Amino acid sequence: MITGGSAGIGLEAAKQFLSNGAKVIITGRNQQKLDEAKKLYPALTAIKSDVANAADARLLFNKIEELGGIDILYNNAGVMSRPQNLGIANDKHFELAKNEMDINYLGVIRLNNLFINMLKSRKEGAIINTSSLLSYVPLNLGPTYSASKAAMRFYTVSLRDHLKILGSKVKVFELVPPVVATSMTEHVETKGISPEKLVNALIAGVKHNRFTIRVGISKVVYLANRLFPKIAYGLVNPAKNVNQLQS
Repeated sequence: MITGGSAGIGLEAAKQFLSNGAKVIITGRNQQKLDEAKKLYPALTAIKSDVANAADARLLFNKIEELGGIDILYNNAGVMSRPQNLGIANDKHFELAKNEMDINYLGVIRLNNLFINMLKSRKEGAIINTSSLLSYVPLNLGPTYSASKAAMRFYTVSLRDHLKILGSKVKVFELVPPVVATSMTEHVETKGISPEKLVNALIAGVKHNRFTIRVGISKVVYLANRLFPKIAYGLVNPAKNVNQLQS
């Protein structure tokens, strides 16, 4: 099951998992986009559901149980707010930050908690959580998004360790993308890799049990931040970002 599976990375993941012989369920908040995805790939099961909504999540779990359960939960849904200067008072700062945390982080914990026993009961259960290179170095155009992905990285490491303590065989993968060319990153003036390349790397990592899957420039940023944090910050936050925050 892929959350946020009706477009972008999620839809590309659905396509590639189908081509690898998997039965795939996608979820999303927009029924029209889900219908369009279903037309593209008729083998998909598409369910309207909002990860930030507790009632939706419970209904989703019940539907998945009726369908026979899942072996892999891919927490892909995510949002990034348009850049705003936090130094200028605006009630939107809290509203947008809450929405990002609800979807990018708390929604993942909600779904993992609902599905963990199901996944533990499977012969080969797995969870895929998406963090970001911004979990290492924050983007000043997306401060809460960066914070949500840092939270996701620490949560993922802890979840993997806690399951190991319990003796569970559920595998926990962390996908660490660079900027990916999707509608969510249109305001970021950095050339992104294609969703196809990202998902290729994800599937290769899952097949080889590589639990932390850093893709593209994420590898460079990870190493640079460990050795030269100021240089790494400059790579992620070029001077041209200032213009967006001043406008």
